[in-house]
Amino acid sequence: MRIVVARCVVDYAGRLSSHLPEAVRVIMVKADGSVLVHADGGSYKPLNWMSPPCTVTVEGEGSAQRWRVENKAGETLTIELIEIWHDSEHDLGIDPGLVKDGVEAHLQVLLAERIETLGQGWTLVRREYPTAIGPVDIMCRDADGRSVAVEIKRRGEIDGVEQLTRYLELLNRDPVLAPVRGIFAAQEIKPQARTLATDRGIDCVVLDYDAMRGIDDPDSRLF
Repeated sequence: MRIVVARCVVDYAGRLSSHLPEAVRVIMVKADGSVLVHADGGSYKPLNWMSPPCTVTVEGEGSAQRWRVENKAGETLTIELIEIWHDSEHDLGIDPGLVKDGVEAHLQVLLAERIETLGQGWTLVRREYPTAIGPVDIMCRDADGRSVAVEIKRRGEIDGVEQLTRYLELLNRDPVLAPVRGIFAAQEIKPQARTLATDRGIDCVVLDYDAMRGIDDPDSRLF
């Protein structure tokens, strides 16, 4: 990973355009080829980024450099470095990945094995679908072949909806996948989380853990 702290100006050109005026920011270039621009605020969400695969072309030397980052769709992220305060590279090695809560991890495995729980004719693309900001629990396709990203929680709260929203913003930049819709799945979904998800066009699905494990038949219940 390369980490650069610099006073810079950033412009994105693609389906939309955006401009970040001159300021000091952190630029991260990861081993997977992704480039992320962070400010000293806004939690962990980058101000702008480019997902892999992409190419980085550098013009100039020293503190005055221009980085042109371009992905396979022709979108570009231009970073004008005005003053570099820090520039270092680090080999982080292979990350073992996030160790999820036991029930949450089991829900992911079960839903992947029984993807038809979400609808007839649905197909699994893969579990832990990689993105520049973390893996999506499940990527799948609905009966019409459209991409669907699924975020799974044991207890569905607002933070989980926000997490899925960030994934969708990134995934919908990929012309091969777009349009991608989202499903927020959990054993229990809080009312505030359901309201936020609905407002953002995200579907909510309540998962029955015991029924998915085959130890409880919902059709045989008296109530």
